[in-house]
Amino acid sequence: MTPFRGSRATRGMTIIEMLVAMVVFGVVITAALSVMQSQGRGFRIGTDRMNVLQNMRFAINMIESDLRTIGANVPDQQPVLVYAGKEVLAFNADYATNIANDPFAVYYDPDATAAQVTAMRQSQARAIERTSFVYPLTSYMAGPQNSPAELLTFFFTPDSSTPRTDDWALFRKVNAGSPELIARNLLQTSGRPFFEYFRIVQPTGQPTRIQQIPSAALPWWHAAAEQGAVDDTAMSARIDSIRGVRVNFTATNGFSDNRERTREVSRLVRLPNMGMASKKTCGGEPILGTALGAAAGTLPDGVPVVNLSWNRAVDEGGGEGDVVRYVLWRRPGGTTDWGAPHLSVPAGQTNYTYQDQQVVSGSTYEYALAAQDCTPSLSPLATSATVAIP
Repeated sequence: MTPFRGSRATRGMTIIEMLVAMVVFGVVITAALSVMQSQGRGFRIGTDRMNVLQNMRFAINMIESDLRTIGANVPDQQPVLVYAGKEVLAFNADYATNIANDPFAVYYDPDATAAQVTAMRQSQARAIERTSFVYPLTSYMAGPQNSPAELLTFFFTPDSSTPRTDDWALFRKVNAGSPELIARNLLQTSGRPFFEYFRIVQPTGQPTRIQQIPSAALPWWHAAAEQGAVDDTAMSARIDSIRGVRVNFTATNGFSDNRERTREVSRLVRLPNMGMASKKTCGGEPILGTALGAAAGTLPDGVPVVNLSWNRAVDEGGGEGDVVRYVLWRRPGGTTDWGAPHLSVPAGQTNYTYQDQQVVSGSTYEYALAAQDCTPSLSPLATSATVAIP
């Protein structure tokens, strides 16, 4: 009997066939790894570019959004643009308030401190970041109280936290507070300063035009203590002619070799409030004409309170009829500075009451009240008697 022999379809692979299969498999794997590596490299490049773009957009948008508030609710005697340099820009604006129902500030921030929502006083004067210019030269008032417009400063400074020697960081500062880091990995665009300025000029016998200020002529600063004062003329007043700021910088991903990715930005920001005087369309200073009552009390659970009461102002129920709110201040008994307002109450009632529950047993407090109209101007203060908390 003939022994069984396996057919060709059932026999194993030869060595040559295995070698050919391994070679083909290796080629396929090599090609796949090459594609994956290329895709990974492309993803990293795309991520780097996106990070650069996001960094650039955040920095420029922060500067632009704040710059457009310049001059908002700034009293007439307080400078609007304070310092204009190639790396530093400082201006005044009623940017934020911590008082509910404040219709004049740009933003409401209940967590903001008193030092962040009112102007610095002359006793707090200090040099603006990266300059020797000391500000303020005087204290600015809005009626009987401190101006609500704070100083905002943007400044670029060399970044010592990175191994590079040519990169900068952008900071933002409110009044004399700690600088807030806005962006890192920024480079100075070749041939351009970080800030450029455009002023309005009117040559004799020629139409008014906008003219760029040569960088070599900078910095400019508001040398006069008060806006519109007798000495606020000629060189002292030239900063008031600025109407636009161009911001220039280059954002990078932080590398300095062939992995570096950069993006240049240059944006011109118009300053809509520059050159505008406060328009008093609501009449004169509001007349309060009411006393402020203050008495200590307790809640049912024993928590101490102070109950405040007053009647509507003369100019709310009659007169000019332009009172929009009432502003309350509180200070410890025996002190002289009212500081920032404690809160505000919208107008629209016949009789007003407020219960202050933020008092401490064993302390004394004094309160003050003013009516505010839509100019916005404050009436003279009505003060309460000293209240002792049992």
